[in-house]
Parts: sequence; structure tokens; C-alpha cells
Amino acid sequence: MKIDDIARLAGVSKAAVSLALNNKAGVSEATRQHILEISQAHGYTPRTFKTNKASTKNNSIIRFVACKNTDIITDRYESQPFFNELIHHLTAYAREQGHTLIISSISIQNLHEEIQTLEQEQPSAGILMLGTNLTASLLEDVLAVHPHIVILDTWFEHLDASFVAINNYLGGYQAGRHLLSLGYRSIAYVESDVRILNFVKRKEGFMAALKEAGMELEGNFAMEPMLVVSQDAFKTEIGNVKQLPAVVFCENDYMAISAIKTFQELAVKVPEEVAVMGFDNILEAKVISPELTTIHVKKDVMAKTAMDILLRKINDQEDHNSGVLINTEVVERNSCPPQTVRE
Repeated sequence: MKIDDIARLAGVSKAAVSLALNNKAGVSEATRQHILEISQAHGYTPRTFKTNKASTKNNSIIRFVACKNTDIITDRYESQPFFNELIHHLTAYAREQGHTLIISSISIQNLHEEIQTLEQEQPSAGILMLGTNLTASLLEDVLAVHPHIVILDTWFEHLDASFVAINNYLGGYQAGRHLLSLGYRSIAYVESDVRILNFVKRKEGFMAALKEAGMELEGNFAMEPMLVVSQDAFKTEIGNVKQLPAVVFCENDYMAISAIKTFQELAVKVPEEVAVMGFDNILEAKVISPELTTIHVKKDVMAKTAMDILLRKINDQEDHNSGVLINTEVVERNSCPPQTVRE
């Protein structure tokens, strides 16, 4: 983590970061606190503060670990809306409880060894593990590193560990039921070309809703999951269909926004000619035109629930593991109006 990174995350200049970290005049107190909170949350220690490093008590530190790869958790994952909001809530709630959240981004290779090294260099009271892109076997290796671990954003029923995850099956089911309630009968599905457990569960729930109604998909397409631009492969697939579906459901909002941009490039009107629905309810869902109908994921509830479980473990108030699924809800906007004449 460098000053450039802190400046980018805080939305200020490098000069402002330097002034704030060196306790010099030239920035407002609110800006100074904002910069200090971000630098602290991401484990950045300015040279002027390093002499006081020993004063930080290990039992006040909580480590958030994300494992980077090229598909889901990228090098700049913390700037992506879903993860940015989740980390914001975790940081704020940790601070309320008198703890410091340190962000550790490591490679998915040698996961066990890298976490061990981090803990040896700076021991923590507990670990919040972002499990979005991790397999059960990788998580099983990590569980031996620390006695207090809570895994976020995935859930493997056969692992004896503490999980806090999205109820992805419910979210997919809610999406399918909502589209059917609006009168859509020609429904296509846009899935990630990277298959993680979250996406698999979303599709299972969505298909269950269609099956209940005696419906089948009118098309199944694939996209890269973390891009918000028109995607050539999807554009080619859509260009080859004989008749557009009435609506497409996308496994996350990034793909839904990409779909809208692709349709716009093809001069296909959304939602007049094809409606679009997403999943996650990221900030951009309200910025894209038309505003995106989506499934709301309660990132604040996920953060508080995970932190509460971890703190109970740290304080010896809980000696067992538990799993919590955070339920979702439909957010209605303009990209999916009620179906009337068009099929």
C-alpha cells in the first residue's frame, strides 16, 4: 500500500495525504480523519508513526483477508462497489467495537503459508476471510492457521467453520418469481463464465422458480463477471438469436450493466424491446439508464453479523461454529416494467 493508493481510495491528492499523515496544516480535520481511517484500514503505517507500532495491541487488530486472482477478486477488488461497500461497513463496525481492521490482500497460491507469515509479522485477534472465490479445500487449509476465523460470502455445508453468506438461492428464486409476477414469459439467463458457488446457487434458485411455473429458459448466455462494458462475445450471441427474449436475468449487476450497454450498442431499446435484471444492488445500479431492477444484498448486515460472531469467539463467548445466511430482497426500478403486450 503506497501514498498513491491511499489518495485514490480517499479521493484526494497525494499532497493532501502527505499533509494528513504528517499532521500538518492544509487539510480540514474531516479530510484528515477520512485519510487516516483509510490508511489505517488498509494497514498503511506512515514512517512518522512507525516508532509507535509496538503500542498497537494485538488483541485490538482484526485481519480481513482477500485472495486475489484474475477472475473475481482482482488487484483492484477493493474499488469494486460490492467489496468496497462491504469493507466500509466492516471497518466502521470494527472501529465502533474498539478494534482496527487491517486489510491483507494475498495471492491465492500458497494461501496457508502467506496467512501464517502475516500472522507471524503482525498477530491478530481474529480473521475475517473473504471466501467468494475460494474452494472448500483451500478454506480447510486456512482454518488451521488461527483459532478465530469467520468466512464471508460463501458457505460449504460440509466444513465445520463459521460462515456468513448471502442467501443466493433465495435471491435467485426471488428474481425468477418477480419476473414471472410482472408477466414475463420469454426469459433468458446470463451467467458468469467463471463459476463460483454464489453463482451456482443463484441459478439453482432462479430455475426452481421457473420450474414451479412450468417455464423453461428461452436462452442461456455467458459473460465475464466483473466488467461493466459492452462485451463482444455476448454481443455476437445476442446478434445471432432469431428473436430477442422479453427479459434477461444476469447473475450480478456488473453483467446486467454490461448487457444494457451491449443492447444500446446494438440499438436495442431497454426496457422497451428487452428488459434486464441484475443481482447485488451496487451503487451503479442507480446510475445506469434505465435504473436497474436487481436483488438487494444487505452488505451492512453481512458485515455486522460476521464481526459479531468473530468478536464473540475472540472474547470467549462462543466456542462453537455457526453459519448464517443473509436473506435478500427485490429492488424494483425501471429496467423491468410490467409486461403487457410484448412477449
